Amino acid sequence: MNHPIIPIASLGDGPSRQRKRAAPKGRRVDPQALGEIQSLLGAAPRRRDLLIEYLHLVQDRHGCLSSAHLAALAHELGLAQAEVYEVASFYHHFDLVKEGEAPPPALTVRVCAGLSCEMAGARALLERLPALLGRAVRVLEAPCVGRCETAPVAVLGQHALPHADVDGVLAAVGAGHTVETVTGHIDYAAYRASGGYALLQACASGVHDADAVIATLEDSGLRGLGGAGFPLGRKWRIVRAEPGPRLMAVNIDEGEPGTFKDRFYLERDPHRFLEGALIAAWAVGIEAIYLYLRDEYHGCRAMLEAELDKLRREPPVSGLPAIHLRRGAGAYICGEESAMIESIEGRRGMPRLRPPYVAQVGLFGRPTLVHNIESLHWVREVLERGAAWFAGHGRHGRQGLRSFSVSGRVREPGVKLAPAGITARELIAEYCGGMPDGHAFYAYLPGGASGGILPASMGDIPLDFDTLQPYGCFIGSAAVVVLSQHDSAVAAARNTLAFFTDESCGQCTPCRNGTAKALALIRQPQWDTALLGELSQVMRDASICGLGQAAPNPVDCVIRYFPHELAPS
Repeated sequence: MNHPIIPIASLGDGPSRQRKRAAPKGRRVDPQALGEIQSLLGAAPRRRDLLIEYLHLVQDRHGCLSSAHLAALAHELGLAQAEVYEVASFYHHFDLVKEGEAPPPALTVRVCAGLSCEMAGARALLERLPALLGRAVRVLEAPCVGRCETAPVAVLGQHALPHADVDGVLAAVGAGHTVETVTGHIDYAAYRASGGYALLQACASGVHDADAVIATLEDSGLRGLGGAGFPLGRKWRIVRAEPGPRLMAVNIDEGEPGTFKDRFYLERDPHRFLEGALIAAWAVGIEAIYLYLRDEYHGCRAMLEAELDKLRREPPVSGLPAIHLRRGAGAYICGEESAMIESIEGRRGMPRLRPPYVAQVGLFGRPTLVHNIESLHWVREVLERGAAWFAGHGRHGRQGLRSFSVSGRVREPGVKLAPAGITARELIAEYCGGMPDGHAFYAYLPGGASGGILPASMGDIPLDFDTLQPYGCFIGSAAVVVLSQHDSAVAAARNTLAFFTDESCGQCTPCRNGTAKALALIRQPQWDTALLGELSQVMRDASICGLGQAAPNPVDCVIRYFPHELAPS
């Protein structure tokens, strides 16, 4: 997560993305640009905490962010132009255009360069598409777009093209398929008709006691399923014990390469997680809920906006907390904090901490409950079926269920609901149809890009919280990427570290410089393992957030478990 709004936490000149272009000097406001900004904002409140939303409005309307529009927006919001510029330049999805520069082409094709897409042929797309599409279409290499099960993926404007190939991209461009829609989901009426929100109604009417509800969640063993695995019930108790007003942030950014489970549930059953969030709000005493959705999920955003409107028009209970939907802009280090920007206005220089610390220490000046979709998705079912039902699942001494995002070299990639503690070998064989013809299990990433890399010989370790740490890995959000003998751990480490280098916010030197230095070292034919080991320790000890602390994991694992790949040829 990050501090994207400058009045909240100054980004200064640290972030690596900001350093790619010099900040413009102050300029007078162009009357035409100011009129266009005023017309675009209309009667919307001129609130600085909505700066990213306003930047999206300008980008969507004009296809870029011109210097004139940025200056006019700063004037309208009462912000310094440097503040607006620094926020806008931090994010991948904003195109800044200086005076005298031509705007970007009307259509941009982004090709995902994540590990699963790279293994599926994304590099060939990036090499061939520019010449075939011509100057009228811009082709960009993009970080993971959260659709690893359909690799390789290209995104045309706001429309994702799964299993993309050259012919398919050309056909989609010719047909003008640039807007994505989500259909087939369980909408508000269907959810209510099947018993949805009845549990919330029972809670609100006094049938259930908040302490009893929290105790059931504690007894079930349900943990936060966004990465850190903090016990859900304990989170609720901690925040509930703090003086109000209290907030909730639901992080639907899901930016870890290899992860797509939250999108899977959102696209199919959005009200199940919303009911879980509202039950949490009732039990904890939440004043407002902020949903932070990654910008790559364009169809989900339109669908969720429509479903939230239905929920507000016909609320199942009175006194619903305010629910705010916030849109990301293409950054890995973001999520909860920008979702709750109102609660910390005026605070600067705050450390970027990952959950569950947010929930425990009330980082934003208000006690804040932080969850992802899958955690809330389970609330209704656990409460309806009981703690013993959920705890009764599991393998190898573990308890509960996990949604594994599986991609890479398997016959049937996708979200696999499996017992906690299942091994990678079992997951591949029982839930993914095994390995494709001509491929043998060679290695796997148990927790996405930051979770490390293990050889197939260690494919019988239970996949759960606390089981992988002795091996220098972790499960995180349960994003399992499978490699075969046609792949290499070295190539996987180079791919993941390139992602971390690009996505480092740059606030701290160990991460900003460490990721770049490590990437340069592992791109060499021969690795300086001693120097990489020293660099890894510094990054772990001194980086102020999880990105810099976990970025060395793939490199360390290659050195430890794949020395044969580093041996001189």
